[in-house]
Amino acid sequence: MKPRTLLLALAPIFAFAAAAFGQAAAAAPLLSDPFSTGALVAKGAGESLDRPLLQPALPCQRAPTQALTLAEVVDLALCNNPQTREAWANARYQAAQVGVAQSAYLPSANLAVSAARNSGSSSASQGGGGGDLRYSQTQATLSADYLLYDFGGRAANLENARQMVAALNATQDASLQAVFLAAVQAYYQWFAAQAQVAAANESERAAGESLEAAIARQQVGTATPADRLQAQTALSQATLTRIRAENDARNAQGNLAFAMGLPADWPIVLVPPPQIKPDARFERDVAALIAEAKRRRPDLAAAQAQVLAAQAGVASARAAGMPSISLFASRDNSRSSLFDPAQSNTLGVSVSVPLFSGFGSHYRVSAAQAQVETKRAQRDALALQVGLDVWRAYQALQTENQALRAAADLLASASESEQMARGRYRAGVGTIVDLLNAQSALASARGQQVQELYNWRLAKVSLAQAMGQLDYAAIEAQGQP
Repeated sequence: MKPRTLLLALAPIFAFAAAAFGQAAAAAPLLSDPFSTGALVAKGAGESLDRPLLQPALPCQRAPTQALTLAEVVDLALCNNPQTREAWANARYQAAQVGVAQSAYLPSANLAVSAARNSGSSSASQGGGGGDLRYSQTQATLSADYLLYDFGGRAANLENARQMVAALNATQDASLQAVFLAAVQAYYQWFAAQAQVAAANESERAAGESLEAAIARQQVGTATPADRLQAQTALSQATLTRIRAENDARNAQGNLAFAMGLPADWPIVLVPPPQIKPDARFERDVAALIAEAKRRRPDLAAAQAQVLAAQAGVASARAAGMPSISLFASRDNSRSSLFDPAQSNTLGVSVSVPLFSGFGSHYRVSAAQAQVETKRAQRDALALQVGLDVWRAYQALQTENQALRAAADLLASASESEQMARGRYRAGVGTIVDLLNAQSALASARGQQVQELYNWRLAKVSLAQAMGQLDYAAIEAQGQP
């Protein structure tokens, strides 16, 4: 057969294949998620304008130009942090694996088209002579296969995939809470650093006034040069403290920008947190808090889902060693220049019985069972860790409640003592040592009071995170007395 004749003969087959491919391509956008597996995945940060407890209030933005509240700081962190995007992508990947597992419940179809041009020679035979042999052949086969029963293998694989999606969704929540907490901590640490700078400036100003007073007393003969030198030393120490506090504040600004996914040198303006008093009314049963945390912690939920996925893996391993029953059908069309066109149709049922696999099936089941025990041990260890996290966070909050009140009393008494020492020194009845000691105690009290205030705020959000309750409602509650 000539090449042109061969192409003409293959044209209907290629036309059919092209039409089938074109229809599949046209339907692809409509069937991008035929099993709706996307609904199994929690929305990523910035994916929806709805505002679940861990989702930003506004679409993601990278260039804040106005003063930011704490909630807006968290918005930017959730939107821009790569950790949240990675967790969401992992969950989407596993959701696609659910679709793969569900596809096993549907029949599979395959179209095979082949065309060949053959040439050869034949030897002489009785009554005839040899010669060249040239012929063309085309064949098209459409086949379908449908698994009817496999002793629960497909169901086990599907359950495994679904539990892994649940685990990764919970892992995504845990990642969001980690980013959430880091943003809140960076926000409060920035204000704590700014407050430390203000306290250092105040201490430096007071030390400068003490030096002026010492110089004035030396000029009138009521103080010695030693008083002036001690006051100068105290001023230099206060200046050094202020310089270091300013450096800490700059580092805190860089850390905050990093937490929000912005360049470290980005000019950040923040809305200060409201002035609130420590909440002494928070007295709850720690055992009840731990029990509640075990119900709410996303990482513990992920560990439990992994246990269930491993149990489904045992069922899948067992089913792999069992028989399977399938229905198959095919239609074959063939053309050859040597023979008349031929067609054949096939319909049947096949049973596949694995007889011996070198004990591979046995050991796959044993491995899957060991994996279940591993996941259970990891879940139990995490449950203990959750209890410890809640215990520590609760005790820290109780401690900070008391420490903040004590720091306020310390600041009040140190301030009164410094005023008294200053008045006595100006009146000529006090010593420079008494004044400098009082000023040093006041500077220390200011720093402690500032730090305890923000330690208490951080203790509140740390307890919320340990409970699995760190969300926008938790940080909005920071403004409640």
